[in-house]
Amino acid sequence: MYSVFLLTRPGDNMVSLVRQIDQTGLSCRAGSDLPELEELAHSVRLDVVILDFASVGIGARSMIDQVGQLQLPTLLLMEPNAVGQYDPALNPDDFIVAPLDGGELLARVGQIVFRRDGRPTEQVIRAGELAIDLQSYEVTIGGRRISLTYKEFQLLSLLASNPGRVYTREALLNQVWGYDYLGGTRTVDVHIRRLRSKIEDPDHLFVETIWNVGYRFRDVGNES
Repeated sequence: MYSVFLLTRPGDNMVSLVRQIDQTGLSCRAGSDLPELEELAHSVRLDVVILDFASVGIGARSMIDQVGQLQLPTLLLMEPNAVGQYDPALNPDDFIVAPLDGGELLARVGQIVFRRDGRPTEQVIRAGELAIDLQSYEVTIGGRRISLTYKEFQLLSLLASNPGRVYTREALLNQVWGYDYLGGTRTVDVHIRRLRSKIEDPDHLFVETIWNVGYRFRDVGNES
C-alpha cells in the first residue's frame, strides 16, 4: 500500500479528492501547507506528494523544490485547461490530468516509487507474533489471518509504524479519516475497541490507552 499526501487548498474539493484517492487503495492524507506535510513526514512513511496545481498556481515551482528537500517525489495534478501552458521547468517527478482515473493514478504513483526505490521489497511490520503486510493488506497473528476493515487496517498500520508514540484522538482522526472529517473523535474510540477485539487476547496486548490523551502501540520488540 503506497501512502500519499495531497497538498491542496482546504474545502470541498480537498474532501472529494481524498475520497477519490482512497478509493484506489492508496492511503491518502491531506493538508493545505508545507508545515503540515513536514510534520507528518517526520512521523509516518510517505511515498509521494500529490500537488494540486490549481491551488498553488505560480507557487508550484517553489513548492516542488521544498517537497524535494524533504526527500519526497511530487506528482503534479493538473486541470485539462492548464496542460497547454505546462512549463517543463517545473520538473515534477510526474504529472496527471484531472479528473483522476484510479488505475492511472496507481500506475503513476507506482512508477515514481519504482524510479526512486527500484523493485518493491517486502513491507511487513512485525510486533511479536503480529505481522502487518502493507502491500497485501493482510494481518496475521501467529500465522492466523485476521479480517480487518480498511479503516481498522489503516489505524493499526499507523500505530504499529510508530511503537511507543502517543497519538491523540484528534491526530488519529485527521491522519486516518482525513481532513475535515465530521464524525468526531468518538469514531476513533469505536474503531480502537473493534480493532482490539480482533487482534488482542490475554497473551497478545498491542494497543494501550493513554487516559485523557489517546492511544499508543506497545513497543513489543523491547520486551524481554
